[in-house]
Amino acid sequence: MIDWSAIDTVLLDMDGTLLDLHFDNVFWLSHLPRRYAEHHGLCPDDTSRQLHQRFNAIRGTLNWYCLDYWSRELAIDIRLLKEEIQHLIAERPYAIHFLEQLGRAGKARILATNAHPRSLDLKLSLTGIGGHLDRIISSHQYRAPKESPLFWQALVEDTGLNPARTLFIDDSQTVLEAAQRFGIRHLLCIYQPDSQGTHHYDGPFQAIHHFDEILPLPLVAAALHHHG
Repeated sequence: MIDWSAIDTVLLDMDGTLLDLHFDNVFWLSHLPRRYAEHHGLCPDDTSRQLHQRFNAIRGTLNWYCLDYWSRELAIDIRLLKEEIQHLIAERPYAIHFLEQLGRAGKARILATNAHPRSLDLKLSLTGIGGHLDRIISSHQYRAPKESPLFWQALVEDTGLNPARTLFIDDSQTVLEAAQRFGIRHLLCIYQPDSQGTHHYDGPFQAIHHFDEILPLPLVAAALHHHG
């Protein structure tokens, strides 16, 4: 599926790609609406509907991903609420193994996420992915989400990566389309970003279930041969 000799840089999304999207879905779809209703003494069902309308109204913008924005808007500490269900934060299968192999293969491993820095810090502190990444970039640093061409322009200027020799893996078709328009050559989607969810990707991009499908395998063979 992937010609590893044609790739120098691997860009990876975090939520739904390296990490299970289950945490985020539970948080935004049920935990936050429930706690918000409790906090402000509101009817949970109405609150849930209203919140999702507010979320959808700014979907795909930087504020949609901004913890500070929602903490202000909803008058509640979003980061603190995330910590209440932080036990759900988990790596997706083979994520660490894949990152390790990329490192051994000499590929640059860059996390490119829309996650807010305070959300990113929480997830890095609770998972093992941080130690296997060469760069960690939040779109908030560039003041533009991954859906915007401005993000990609800033990313290339900042990292010096060659779009033609870059593989980008993300669970969002919209974001992959933005990367494709910018000129990122190799693109992959994730079939089931939420391990407990029923959503399966069926769009135009090639997709994988888990990273074991695209490990730089010749490396494994070479390592076994070397030790044998």
